[in-house]
This record gives sequence, structure tokens and C-alpha cells, in this order.
Amino acid sequence: MSAGPLTVYNGTTGVADTGGDSLTEDLNIYYSSGDFAWIITSTALVLLMIPGVGFFYSGLARRKSALALIWLSMMSIAVVSFQWFFWGYSLAFSHTGSSFIGDLSNFGLMKTLGQPSVGSTKVPDLLFCIFQGMFAAITPALAIGAAADRGRMLPCIVFIFIWATIVYDPIAYWTWNPNGWSFKLGGLDFAGGTPVHISSGAAALAYSLMLGRRSGYNKVRGLPYRPHNVTHVVLGTVFLWVGWFGFNGGSALAANLRAVMACLVTNLAASVGGITWCLLDYRLEKKWSTVGFCSGAIAGLVAITPASGFVPAWAAVIYGVVGGIVCNFATKLKFVLGIDDALDIFAEHCVGGIVGNLLTGLFAADYIAHLDGSTTISGGWLNHNYIQLAYQLADCVAGFSYSFGMTCIILFLMNLVPGLSLRASAEEEELGLDDGQLGEFAYDYVELARTPSEHNLAESHSSHTSIKDGKTAPAPTEKVTAAV
Repeated sequence: MSAGPLTVYNGTTGVADTGGDSLTEDLNIYYSSGDFAWIITSTALVLLMIPGVGFFYSGLARRKSALALIWLSMMSIAVVSFQWFFWGYSLAFSHTGSSFIGDLSNFGLMKTLGQPSVGSTKVPDLLFCIFQGMFAAITPALAIGAAADRGRMLPCIVFIFIWATIVYDPIAYWTWNPNGWSFKLGGLDFAGGTPVHISSGAAALAYSLMLGRRSGYNKVRGLPYRPHNVTHVVLGTVFLWVGWFGFNGGSALAANLRAVMACLVTNLAASVGGITWCLLDYRLEKKWSTVGFCSGAIAGLVAITPASGFVPAWAAVIYGVVGGIVCNFATKLKFVLGIDDALDIFAEHCVGGIVGNLLTGLFAADYIAHLDGSTTISGGWLNHNYIQLAYQLADCVAGFSYSFGMTCIILFLMNLVPGLSLRASAEEEELGLDDGQLGEFAYDYVELARTPSEHNLAESHSSHTSIKDGKTAPAPTEKVTAAV
């Protein structure tokens, strides 16, 4: 692998490119060892984010469903990794295709070796495949938190595979593949404002709608309970914050100044977002909230994601402030809509992604993009390119509409299939998904024996039938004994 001037890859077969022939030449001479090291490291960092999502969601949820959310995040890695190998990478990043989706020319990762990827001539298909595979895996992991407290596990697994194929792959294609319509239009999305955050937030909203409200949910007060483990929330935030350096910095697809700037603005937006949310909570409660800080940091990270390779450092402060404020107030939208988005995924990710995309239309700067020495953009309003905001808005509307609509259709059809009913039974919901679906617990130092009353089960059943019901069910009785 070269550390000096690189040889230009020119297709080694003389016919349709097969990705290179490693038996007749050294394919490493076309690429930089430094770039390889950075992208492989970034891949590992993004992988670390996925259990981070699980811990973050687990801490926010109730104790009785804590393990199920971590389990779903790990299953997302496994299911999407296979889907990505099978046809996901080809549908999203094949070198040929329509304006909407790729073809199956790389089905089963055939012809995926040393040929320069569609993402960058500095990164071969093989490396680009595993890096982008982590993005594909984390996106449904973000969305599937909507199943908290009431979603069955088997339908969640099936949904992850189908959703990655029908929703994520096309959106990733039209955003990042040079053949995609948004890419051709001129939309700017450095690391996943639309493919990752808007699509997952819209999917979570749709999943929450199709599942119906949790037992005991009230349209005015929601379902009042405290996050069961704030330490898990902090741990998940740490994993996510650290991993986001690879998520955004790695999206430069090379070890260069643009990657460094992406890391810098990522950290700055997260910091300012955390402070902003904390202050908003303090004005109401007169207490400093750890969960508030973590939520704000995630809001800042989400907002800066589409902009991280396009905006200067000072703009990251604006992203953190605006992202923190807008996402904080967006958590109230679930009461307006009457949808039980248990973990505020729509507010954090969809709304945060929209904020980031639109601000990029304002603050994208041509000289920041050119820090990699090759990328040329017209910029946003900073460069007097006022039409850019319209491009960003079009991408947001398309991403949200497609993800929300297709997710509703997928879930509606799945719910008609025997064995794939989306919602857990009333008994399982009251016992908790850990007991009802997994038969394991996040905490085994106590044994919880719940005896569902007939009244509770009746209330649970009524809340399953219509999302318009908002009656509060009495709390289940619990008997706590020492573990054997």
C-alpha cells in the first residue's frame, strides 16, 4: 500500500470491471495506507455507536423492557450486516442504476474488491462497503426504539431487514450515489441527515402510530415515569459521542483536513447542544438534568451530521443552540399528534435532521468542502447560493414522506401475516418485554413477580385497539424478593 504518490486506477481487466485481479497485480498501490487506517478506525467507531443506542434507549425506558432495547440494537447489527452483504450494498452504492435505486450488479458483494467506490476514488469498494454498512446498521437501530414496552421481537427483526431494503437503501442511494436524484440536484448531506436521521425518526413515528399507545398512556400527561437507569443513558451517550467522530469524520473518506474539521464541529455542536438543553430544563425545574444534557448532546450531534464537512467551526455553535432548542420543544409534538413516541426518537432524530439539513443550506461554505483538496461545491447562503436552501428542503420532504409512508405500509402488511402481529399481548406488556419476549432480565439481583389484575388487562386490551384511547391503567402490583 502506497505512502507516497498513488497510481491511478484504470480498470485492470480490459473488459467490464470486476473489481480488480489481485492475482496479477497489487491492488493496494492505488490507495493510501493512511486513508485505509482512518476509514477502518471510523468503521469500528460507528459500530460502537450501535450498542450505544441500545444503552441510551434502555436507560430512558422502564426497567421491565431495558434488556429488550439493548437486544434489538445488537440484532440490528447482525440482520443488516447480512442484508448489506446480500443486496443492500448493491442497491445503495452500485456503480450503475436509476435515479432512485441501484441495481444488483454487486449482489452478494460480487465484483466488490479494489475498484474505486462511488463515494471516493481514494477508497475502494471493499472498504467503502464495510464503512457504509455500519451506517445501514445503525439507522434501523435508531428507529426500532419505537417498539419500547409493547413491540414483539420477531416482527422487529423482520421489519429491520425489510425496512433496510425498501427504505434505507433507496434514500442512501439518492443522497450519496452520484446517480441519485438528490445528489444530481445538488443536495448537501455529508454524513446522513436524511438517510440516517430523518428516515429513522420518520420510521419511529410510523411504528409508534401503528403499534398504538402503551397501556396507561394519557393523551395529556403521557405515561409519567422516570428513566430507570440514568447511568445507562450517560454510557450510551459516551458511546455515541465518541463514535460520532468516526461517523462524521470518517465520511470525509480520507485522512485529511476536512476530516479534522468534521470532528471539530461534531464535538462543538454536541457540547453546545448539551448545555442548551440543560439550561432549558433548568428554567423549568431549577435543577440540573443529566438526562437533559445527554439529550441535548445527541440533538447537537444529529443537527451537525449533514453539515459536518461543509461548515466552519463558528457555525457549529449555531447548530448546537438551534438543534438543542428545537428538539427540546419538539418533544411536545407527540402530545399534539396523539402518538406515543416513547423515547422521543422523532423529536431527536427526524426534527434534528431537518434542522441540520436546512441550516446547511445557509452555512455551507465552499472553502470548508475544499479542505480535502478536491471537493467543489457552490455553498449555501454564505456563498450567496440562495437556491441551496430549496434543495435541502426538497431532500427533507422527500426523505420524511418516503420513510413515513413506506414504513406504515410495511407494518400494515406485516401485521396481516400470521405470526408477525406487531404488538405484544396485554400480559406481556404488563410483565415487560424482558420477561414476556426474552425470558431474561437486565437485572437479576431481584426477582419481580407481577400478578396482572383483570382490570389492568382490560385496560391494556382497550388501548391496543385504538390509538385514540387514553385511559390510565392502574399500576401493576409487584412482589419483590431476593434472587435465588
